[in-house]
Amino acid sequence: MDSGIIDWAKFAEEWQSAWNAHDLERLLDHFHEDIVFTSPVAAGLLPKTEGYIRGKESLRAYWSKGLQHIPDLHFTVERIFAGLNILVIQYRNQKNIVVSEVLIFSDVKVREGHGTYPPDETNPAGTRP
Repeated sequence: MDSGIIDWAKFAEEWQSAWNAHDLERLLDHFHEDIVFTSPVAAGLLPKTEGYIRGKESLRAYWSKGLQHIPDLHFTVERIFAGLNILVIQYRNQKNIVVSEVLIFSDVKVREGHGTYPPDETNPAGTRP
């Protein structure tokens, strides 16, 4: 992906594979150092963040904590939607809930990301105490 042109389908496959392997380093390779990531799951796991994760190290810490609370995490990509420097990955998680991740790219890496969940689902990510 260093040519400046992103193969969206390949990115989504790599994203799914890294998540399902719980390989955060492989996943984080696709993110800028100054990433901003928002998620209601982050708000629940790390209340002081109010759901806003800033910087790659903070994202690593959040996702590490997330994997501790969701040990059976597994994603199956169902569809992708691409725009100009934007990718939406629609996937089904281990709870069989359809979720979308919105990723905004700059220089072939993710600069901004947003985890989105159905608003009417209780604990859609499946976090455990």
